[in-house]
Amino acid sequence: MPPYDPSAFPPFAVTVDLVVLTVRRHALCTLVVRRGETPYQGRWALPGGFVRAEEDLGAAAARELVEETGLCAYDPAAPSPVPSNGAHLEQLATYGAPDRDPRMRVVSVAHLALAPDLPAPRAGGDANSARWAPVEELLGEDALAGAVEAAGEAADAGDEEKEGGPGALAFDHARILADGVERARSKIEYSSLATAFCPPEFTVGELRRVYEAVWGVALDPRNFHRKVTGTPGFLVPAGGTTTRQGGRPAQLFRAGGATLLNPPMLRPEV
Repeated sequence: MPPYDPSAFPPFAVTVDLVVLTVRRHALCTLVVRRGETPYQGRWALPGGFVRAEEDLGAAAARELVEETGLCAYDPAAPSPVPSNGAHLEQLATYGAPDRDPRMRVVSVAHLALAPDLPAPRAGGDANSARWAPVEELLGEDALAGAVEAAGEAADAGDEEKEGGPGALAFDHARILADGVERARSKIEYSSLATAFCPPEFTVGELRRVYEAVWGVALDPRNFHRKVTGTPGFLVPAGGTTTRQGGRPAQLFRAGGATLLNPPMLRPEV
């Protein structure tokens, strides 16, 4: 087989972008940073960076996660307990439109990270500020109603210089964010991933508010309690109660060993 000429192929860079989702004040939020350098200087963007020569994609994403949030990626299938600064991290999708970055040809491998309520972020790298922004603010109400196409239009409108609303994010990050939100919405239907938004011990009410924030709907508390406690392996009693939500003491639970829910927690039609 004849050798090929590497110079016959155009060079390109590889980056990782992070869709970091958490629930703050009962709203689904994502981490965004204000870019301190060109291109899109002064615009909000998802955190991320270039993959180093010695890194694989997972290591690059984990490094960026630590640098941007102080969180460490963990394997939900691992037998060891989740660390206090642990976050679920998984590969989301690859984005490689030739003109997605005006500097050069850049292919981005986006990753999705989920974690419980997190403190105010600290900016680093080329970012001069960072914040938790409600997803609805960045993508518009249609994003939480399930219209991923609306986020695609928002990505195409990337030249709008606005603090919030569709078009606020740099590059194609509105599309990446919408894809990450839809991945989270879909996976909490059939997997135990919703517990990644909760502390190690949580109440059924706290878990319900996660589903409500991610899906953007209101759920009946009694029906929800019956479903989650009746799903084998989903929740296990933690052996205590709490009054941190006010009212009467509520039973505490931990995530069970199940990774797939049977029956699934189907999101209601809106």
